[in-house]
Amino acid sequence: MEFPKPHVHHPDASHTHTVILLHGRGSDGPEFAEELFSSSTSRGQNLPSCLPSYRWVFPTSRDRWSTTFEEEMCTWFDAYSLNDIHERQELQKDGIRESILHILNILKEESRLLDGRFSHIYLGGMSQGMATALWTFLAGTAMGRIQGPIGGLLGFCGWLPFAQQLEQLFSESSLTPGSSQAQSLMSGFFFDELAGEISRSDQPTDCSILSTPVFLSHGSDDPWVSVELGRQASRVLRRTMVRVDWQEFTGAEGDGHWVKEPEGFDQILKFLEG
Repeated sequence: MEFPKPHVHHPDASHTHTVILLHGRGSDGPEFAEELFSSSTSRGQNLPSCLPSYRWVFPTSRDRWSTTFEEEMCTWFDAYSLNDIHERQELQKDGIRESILHILNILKEESRLLDGRFSHIYLGGMSQGMATALWTFLAGTAMGRIQGPIGGLLGFCGWLPFAQQLEQLFSESSLTPGSSQAQSLMSGFFFDELAGEISRSDQPTDCSILSTPVFLSHGSDDPWVSVELGRQASRVLRRTMVRVDWQEFTGAEGDGHWVKEPEGFDQILKFLEG
């Protein structure tokens, strides 16, 4: 089954930037866009109104079998348990790899529309969408599909698959964020554990890509994805990336599994404005 066509919100002014955002498990691109744009910043405006020259792209995953729910679901990969995200992790690999390649193709098309300016593209997601977006970036650098820093990575109420293994890997060496060693370790892990039959690129990686800014936020009262998983993701990324901003909040809609309004949307806006 192929991936559906992404939902696109076109800019109201001349196109200068693109934001690619991935939905959570059981949602889809149009639904995520509607929910996100129904929330406002403290200006009383939603994000597209504040950023009229930005193009917003909301990909939709294809349906895939959920081992936990025993049914087909719109999900980026098969996560067996959110209570213990490390349980049966092998189920995640095929979906993560397939979704990574799909999102990288979207990223390539958006860079074409921006005359190759990856620095004007932001990539992120919500919940499982955050998990997929982070690995898309990390895999894209390892594969040579992303050359140079992008505008930014952002994620909400999510996690980083295989973070536990990465923490252990990084603890065995003294890393400097943004270094060639950090890039090499992360790339090596991707090709050893996730890449499958994807071949390594002969093209050397520009380590300046690790200067891509990262913004992550998470509700400390989130009942669906523990804030500890978000904290773990930020710790891992801080071992490799130069700039990682981590924010926690309480009392968001959706029982805490959402972005806090308006404060959280103010933070997103500030990040996207650079």
